[in-house]
Amino acid sequence: METKYWDSYNNADEQQLAIQQAAKLLQQGEAVAFPTETVYGLGANATDEQAVNKIFNAKGRPQDNPLITHVASKSQIAELVTDWPDYVDKLMELYTPGPITFVLPSNGRCAPNVTAGLNTVGVRIPSHPIAQQLLTACGLPIAAPSANISGKPSPTTALHVWEDLNGKIAGILDGGPTGVGLESTVIDCTNSIPIILRPGGITKEQIEQAAGSVMVDPGLAVKTEKPKAPGMKYRHYSPEVPLWIVNGGKQNIKQTIDQLQAEGKRVGLMGTAQMIDGIHAHSTISLGETIEQVATNLYDALRTFKREDVDVIVCQSFSERGIGQAVMNRLTKAASNHIHV
Repeated sequence: METKYWDSYNNADEQQLAIQQAAKLLQQGEAVAFPTETVYGLGANATDEQAVNKIFNAKGRPQDNPLITHVASKSQIAELVTDWPDYVDKLMELYTPGPITFVLPSNGRCAPNVTAGLNTVGVRIPSHPIAQQLLTACGLPIAAPSANISGKPSPTTALHVWEDLNGKIAGILDGGPTGVGLESTVIDCTNSIPIILRPGGITKEQIEQAAGSVMVDPGLAVKTEKPKAPGMKYRHYSPEVPLWIVNGGKQNIKQTIDQLQAEGKRVGLMGTAQMIDGIHAHSTISLGETIEQVATNLYDALRTFKREDVDVIVCQSFSERGIGQAVMNRLTKAASNHIHV
């Protein structure tokens, strides 16, 4: 399959033409990658089972892993679900459009392979302008997991998508680098209290401000027979080489790297600029100064080390306050070793 690549986000007229062409492909049952404020998504008509199958086939994604459906407005969410608790209105008012996904009772309109046989569906309204325009142009609810090979780091640039899916999908809309850099927060809204199924761009603290209270699903730490949301059952976000997370600060990171280098390993190091300063490694990538910058740059760094010819990646551990919870969730799922000093 030839994959159409629209590199037009710096030209408004060309961008509108690209969005119309991409929307037509979606209406024809094809799979198209597009930018959101979190990561790039691989979209297909959520009401068309055959179209949705193209997502699973391109990604090599397990069929029992549910997909998130993207829509342009709150009214379109109402067309896919039966009802929702009052606190959802408050969350929508504060945080949508934005990086938050609501798991709600499905009315059956979405194809069964979108919900993985569950009686719920995950829905969100992305805030990225290209995503918004594409959803409006095609007039469809679009099922869209991250646009990468299943299990690998999610794509935060169109080039990442091209590396993974060229020749496997109909098109890629280049909208430049994404902003948040981590997938949306997923919350189960089928109970009187919201339950975080996957931490992401909207933090636990922000949800508490709107809903009064929030729980964290224990399924974040264990495998479940039927995952309620993406990321709960399978190992995700894995780089091409082993990833080690090191607790305890700069000295512990240095000792770990010295030990690995003594074994003849070429070590890649990533962390905040302050943490990695002065530590020698084969290849070093700064994730920025703040935890928000770490979130934005994490997946690109994991992909970059694939090209840096290293044997192991060492990364510092981060506080789980705010978006740090989502950062550590992704790192832990990607890691082959977590050193507690």
